[in-house]
Amino acid sequence: MIIFKENDLRISLLTPRLLRTEKGAFCDLPTQTVVNRDLGEVKYTLYEDEGHVTVQTDSAGFTVRLSDGKVTEITTPPHCYTKHPELFILPGTARTLDTANGSVKLERGVVGKYGTSVMDDSNSLVINPDGSISPREKCRDRYWFAGYESHLDQLKDFFKLTGEVPLIPKYALGNWWSRYRAYTQEEYRSLMQKFIDKEIPITVATIDMDWHWTDVLSRFGKEAKSDKPKCIQELIYYFFMQGWTGYSWNTELFPDHKELLSWLHENGFKVPLNIHPSQGVRFFEDQYEDMCQRLGKDPKKKELIPFDVTDKDFMKAYFESLHHPLEDEGVDFWWIDWQQGTKTKIKGLDPLWALNHYHTLDADRGKKRPLILSRYSGLGSHRYPLGFSGDTVVSWKSLDFQPYFTSCAANAGYTWWSHDIGGHMQGTQDDELYLRWLQLGVFSPINRLHSSNSDYMGKEPWKRSYAVNKIAEDFLRLRHKLIPYLYTANYRTHTDGEPICMPMYYKYNCPDAYKCKNQFIFGGQLIVAPITKPQNKKLNLSSVDVWLPEGRWTDIFNGRIYRGGGWVKMHRDIDSIPVLAPEGTIVPMYKNDRSNDLSLDQPLEVNIWRGNGKYELYEDDGETKEYKNGKFAITTFELKEYDDTLTLTVTPPENSHGLLPEKREMVIKFRDIVAEDIIITLENKPVSIELKNIIPTKNEDREELKNQILTRVQGSNSWKNRAFKGKYPNFVAEAIGEIDNLI
Repeated sequence: MIIFKENDLRISLLTPRLLRTEKGAFCDLPTQTVVNRDLGEVKYTLYEDEGHVTVQTDSAGFTVRLSDGKVTEITTPPHCYTKHPELFILPGTARTLDTANGSVKLERGVVGKYGTSVMDDSNSLVINPDGSISPREKCRDRYWFAGYESHLDQLKDFFKLTGEVPLIPKYALGNWWSRYRAYTQEEYRSLMQKFIDKEIPITVATIDMDWHWTDVLSRFGKEAKSDKPKCIQELIYYFFMQGWTGYSWNTELFPDHKELLSWLHENGFKVPLNIHPSQGVRFFEDQYEDMCQRLGKDPKKKELIPFDVTDKDFMKAYFESLHHPLEDEGVDFWWIDWQQGTKTKIKGLDPLWALNHYHTLDADRGKKRPLILSRYSGLGSHRYPLGFSGDTVVSWKSLDFQPYFTSCAANAGYTWWSHDIGGHMQGTQDDELYLRWLQLGVFSPINRLHSSNSDYMGKEPWKRSYAVNKIAEDFLRLRHKLIPYLYTANYRTHTDGEPICMPMYYKYNCPDAYKCKNQFIFGGQLIVAPITKPQNKKLNLSSVDVWLPEGRWTDIFNGRIYRGGGWVKMHRDIDSIPVLAPEGTIVPMYKNDRSNDLSLDQPLEVNIWRGNGKYELYEDDGETKEYKNGKFAITTFELKEYDDTLTLTVTPPENSHGLLPEKREMVIKFRDIVAEDIIITLENKPVSIELKNIIPTKNEDREELKNQILTRVQGSNSWKNRAFKGKYPNFVAEAIGEIDNLI
């Protein structure tokens, strides 16, 4: 709604809480960030004063200075106002963590701490009706958010403006295997067979860049040299890796790649390939002649076809000649590994953004949902999931930053980060660090094991110590079991804009919620507090400070029940991290944890923590776009507790569209009451379970817990006998202090 226009100033009211101001050239086309401004009619009042215009809605008042289009004051009911909304914007995310050893500077998000913020879209390029990208005329184009009672409400308006987060395929939520390594076909097949034999579910089997020819100079001669580098990044990559870019299978490593892809698919793996497009297309590529024919070049000259994301003809050939044939052979999606600069022939167009945009559009041409793996390229990148954060150093400092990095990305609307779990390169070999990183990965948006091509950097669990191996296997199995819960969270992200990992302050608006940087809400219910520091060797326990909101909280691993309303220093052995369920939590899982089965006819395990709660399990075919036609099913779980009676009602979907079996087995596991598992068969009518005279589980005896902690202390027994009769050492006192927070 354009509500004010004077000379080169235009003011548009998009929602009662969202105002747009343009100074200079006006723009009605979508941009790289903003794709929808028609958000409905809004009631407002306009007041004009000398040099200013004030727009008042039921939710906010915006005072705009006519000279430059800046909002100089925002008022929100009942009596709040700010003159500097840009000062209170929460941190968002970053393009990459490449080479990071610890923290990196985060770009500004769009969510304001106090419900107000501003997003500047002045430098965002225009998307023309024909799909081409062009620079904008000089302008100041800003969007002013105000009057939001919750961060989620502001994020929803941001998604209305910039586009929804896509519903990603179900297979992406399982475990990923990835490694930068020149596997042979038989080595790769044997590796994936070992995962099968060890009953470790893997749903995505990535093949990194060595699937194509990389030793191009020694194999094809100096003619195979890439073009002259145009920037420092290209110089680095071209000098060290002339075979960085390729589109033809290395037939020495993969003599029958079609057979390998077929075998992987038959065993339930999805397969992405890694690409670095920057070096263009050279004469030795299988598709070179076809590319030349399409682009009017003579293949006999063996001239390099340079990569040019701004050339419409090149990009058409890029997809149709280079990528579609490989997809027809069985490549499921692409890992776009762009690292070579930020400039193109169009001023302001980042090739990374362009690749993410065009690859997603191309992948959307068929019946299946589009998916890519690539780097973050600025606000609006949530339309192009998934993100991968890059090549971090293997260190505790790197791990310690990633929970904060992952949850803060919600403030930029970027919900699908994928990290190199275990770290990528250099650093120190440390089994404890590996395990803690994996535990974070299991409770992250995407769990992708990845590492460099060093012989000693593999992330296979069986290459670790016996104890770490067994625990890692259990966590990888847990990740697969969690897929029904994760997929429902995926749906809520798509429809409601609720990030799968979000900071505590998204649900709890209080000072403490902003202080607990390394814990987050996972899937809308669970609180996860990853352990990111090594054990105290004298106690063989790790600790993490956890803030618990008011209420009753139960650790899903050890069953300890905590009283909320403050901070608790929690101590854990290497076999778990604090993951806490509030009262009334319902978490559906697969019963199966031994294969990568994603079918809808397998039994479910439904975990219940007493209280009052409701959960809607979302399911569809997991891969196609048929859900847009209403072909999905929602099973409702409702939990009620009254006095000593607990009632669970499970209601099947009114119409499952043939997705679900007529009879479906569910194992109901009551996690914090004394009760045996109950197996139900859900058919076409609700099933109710009523448990009377329930007996809640209790924490262990306090003295026994205290004794367990004191017994763990490593050292001379004579010293322990003397020391523990007086004042405890600090590390012992802290561990014992956790007991005081148990109910």
